[in-house]
Amino acid sequence: MMTRFNKKIFPAIWFGFLAVFLMAGVFTGAPVNNPLILLMPVVIGSIGFLVMKAFVWDLVDEVYDVGDYLVVRNRGEEDHIPLSNIMNVRASLFTNPPRITLKLAIPSKFGDEIVFSPVIPFTLNPFARNAVAEDLIIRVDRARSKRR
Repeated sequence: MMTRFNKKIFPAIWFGFLAVFLMAGVFTGAPVNNPLILLMPVVIGSIGFLVMKAFVWDLVDEVYDVGDYLVVRNRGEEDHIPLSNIMNVRASLFTNPPRITLKLAIPSKFGDEIVFSPVIPFTLNPFARNAVAEDLIIRVDRARSKRR
């Protein structure tokens, strides 16, 4: 649910607010006195676009753990990723939303990297390890060991 909010609803609110701010400035005639009224929403929108492109829009919609494989869903498509196909599990620190990146040995229909935001319990400890990533690291290592 939060992935949908982060990928679709929040950007609509963000860019909608900037559009309203820009239009309010244009219709009140403020740019004649202060051209920054036009420039600031464009700069803030550009920065927001770059941040969302880097941290939010590359997330897949859903990832379900089904034991020895993961079910990945994105934009109405679905793929099954065996744990033995995962080369590396990387959890990002200090990002919101939290991110886990799976590097695949054999690319899936979504590419050679799957990036998702796991559901994590609330904690006040900013240095807490991501339990989902830790569990995946252990299980991926076991699955790759069995494959050999």
